[in-house]
Amino acid sequence: MKKVKRRKIPLRTCIGCQEQKTKKELIRIVRTPTGTVEFDPTGKKAGRGAYICKRRSCLEKAVNAKRIEKSLRHEVSPQILLDLEQQLPEDEFDEE
Repeated sequence: MKKVKRRKIPLRTCIGCQEQKTKKELIRIVRTPTGTVEFDPTGKKAGRGAYICKRRSCLEKAVNAKRIEKSLRHEVSPQILLDLEQQLPEDEFDEE
């Protein structure tokens, strides 16, 4: 009898709360080769990426600890951070 291989589910760490979750539970932030920082809903854009939960508290923790800049190895302007915050889903509530 042939054994069925289980697919490995990729885990990523949220840069806000530092919890490991599946890629589908997180949102990818990417620094593109042109140097812009933006959300990557597909998770396939070219560039250096970092993952964050769909909670505003995680974004705030990442901003306060400068984890976005460290992860992307790039300066992030306050305007880009505001844009990222506005793109977070409104219906997600803090679990804390």
